[in-house]
Amino acid sequence: MPADEFSLAGPHGEDGGELPVEAWLVALASLPAVGPARLRALLEIGSPPVVWARMQVPASPELAQIAGKQDLYGQWQRTAAGLDVAALWARHREYRVGVAALGTPGYPSALSHDVDPPAVVFHKGDPQVVGGPRVAIVGTRRCTRYGSDVAFELGRDLASAGVGVVSGLALGIDAAAHAGALQARAAPPIAVVGNGMDRVYPERNRALWQAVAEQGVLLGEAPLGAPPERWRFPARNRIIAALADVVVVVESHASGGAMHTVAEAAARDRAVLAVPGPVRSSASDGCLELLADGCAPCRDADDVLLVLGLSGAETAPLDTRPDPGDAGQRVLEALGWQPADAEQIKGRTGLTMSEVAGAVEELRVAGWVAVSGRWIERVGIPR
Repeated sequence: MPADEFSLAGPHGEDGGELPVEAWLVALASLPAVGPARLRALLEIGSPPVVWARMQVPASPELAQIAGKQDLYGQWQRTAAGLDVAALWARHREYRVGVAALGTPGYPSALSHDVDPPAVVFHKGDPQVVGGPRVAIVGTRRCTRYGSDVAFELGRDLASAGVGVVSGLALGIDAAAHAGALQARAAPPIAVVGNGMDRVYPERNRALWQAVAEQGVLLGEAPLGAPPERWRFPARNRIIAALADVVVVVESHASGGAMHTVAEAAARDRAVLAVPGPVRSSASDGCLELLADGCAPCRDADDVLLVLGLSGAETAPLDTRPDPGDAGQRVLEALGWQPADAEQIKGRTGLTMSEVAGAVEELRVAGWVAVSGRWIERVGIPR
């Protein structure tokens, strides 16, 4: 894209100055159904202000071909006619959302040489934290307590070792990994989101969003106002893979977003590790398949640091919980990492119901298990 094209005259901002090229890029990214591929195709026509100007003409065969559908091209024209680019740009500045175009100094260098780099990156927080070693921790939204604990511990221990934790701020594994990284208060967390940064998704993670933006950075390629549409998340996953030196899958069903991230990582020759899980847990099906295919196992942060070429001898916190007694140990072995009720534990251990109840209570007080209704579940090292 020739640099001199960026000097084309256009609407002015609130300070009376000419709008920067990023403002026009934001406007193009705000058009309906414009994802990475369509935005890239639009920019092959010319600079952002040139393409925007063509949106104003009655008919453009090039734009119509990129839209692919006549009704979509019509939506683009109507949106462009009614969109105040200066106001849209001012709104991004008001929300403190930075905008970096590919090839400009503010663009993350970790993405600039990717096989499929975003044409524009939106960021909230400090984009300079995207440096040093980085590990993506990914997995299912429908995780088990085991998966949540492992993700939290990996996030905490890797961040403590100076490794930036990358994930997608979704429920489940993503949220647990970010929470662990935040608790470490060491390497800043990096979150890649699939919607505008004024639309927290999922809402339950609002506090986590704010904390990551304050201590690290939120990244994405969607402008303000962009909803969390399904098609945006595979695109987000490629950015997660591109940012990571290593990808760790904590829990994943046989198909899903985490497995898509694995495919994107493989396309970029990134190392992928998988956390072993219970063979009877569907949440570990994807990880078990990866391990069967020869993927390296991830048992703790040291396994990841070894792949990164770093030492991890002092990353894991000490487990200060009192050792369980004989009955408690039998209960823990019977539980494994799957929830069970007292009757199931009784059958697996041969203990009486009163012995099971006593052992479970001791384990609960000591922090070895959590009890929710009739279900008893083993937990990892206390957070």
